[in-house]
Amino acid sequence: MAVRKIRWFVKAQVGVLLLPAGLCLFGEAVQRRTLQSLGQAHGPWFWYGTLSLVAIVAGVGLMVESGLLRGYPGQQRNPQS
Repeated sequence: MAVRKIRWFVKAQVGVLLLPAGLCLFGEAVQRRTLQSLGQAHGPWFWYGTLSLVAIVAGVGLMVESGLLRGYPGQQRNPQS
């Protein structure tokens, strides 16, 4: 039972960390693309954007898979409240 709780905690925390990291990478990709279109810099904006979408989807997927909405494993809610 303890291993299940640790696995739940790790999945939830990795998901919570991947989502904002993906959003930051997305902002960086948008910034690089804007600078490239203005002719000021050249950068790998496509790969930043691709990596950001992977991180965002993985973060949301891990949060949902870990059951973050249901709460801590083994914790049961009162259906009357």
